[in-house]
Amino acid sequence: MKIAVVAANGKAGRLIVKEAMRRGHDVTAVVRGENRTTAPNAIIKDVFNLTMADLAGFDVVIDAFGTWSPDTLPQIAQAAGHLADLLSGTDIRLIVVGGAGSLFVNKEHTKALEDTPEFLDAYKPVSAAHVAALNLLRNRDDVKWTYVSPAADFQAEGERTGSYGLAGEEFTTNAEGKSFISYADYAIAMVDEAESGKHVGERISVYTK
Repeated sequence: MKIAVVAANGKAGRLIVKEAMRRGHDVTAVVRGENRTTAPNAIIKDVFNLTMADLAGFDVVIDAFGTWSPDTLPQIAQAAGHLADLLSGTDIRLIVVGGAGSLFVNKEHTKALEDTPEFLDAYKPVSAAHVAALNLLRNRDDVKWTYVSPAADFQAEGERTGSYGLAGEEFTTNAEGKSFISYADYAIAMVDEAESGKHVGERISVYTK
């Protein structure tokens, strides 16, 4: 399988590349500067300068673009939108690294995690940016997209356990009532979805059991 990982030099992107390489896939890192991943192939371009010609021939494009700076947060949705536009009408699947704040905490799906008192104000701007990306994708029926929300505690330096729990739109905790996942286990889930293509047009969520 040919997989392109956009923003591959980031913490999530590098581990997704590593996981896909581990399984023998043909992986290309899309990076703005020097390729710091294990991928043997690279496209040196800003995400917003990518064209359809750059992405032609891939089976899956993984959007791992992220930012924390207040003035660049809108780019999270803009990047997803740009990639969706490029892949519109093709069979190339788009899998997006999402956020946890939009996961629903009630069966009616009227209240999200970011609406609860426990959700820290410091994380709300980033959560809103990821919500904007999700809402943009929900309005696209011309793209084979999947949005993958991590657990609430998304651990960059967490260990790779090799397993995870799979859920849907609702905030899910493990048997101890905790919600966390390492970037390494999240990468496993991303590559599993790339291989299976079971959740096209859906948002899924993953957590450590």
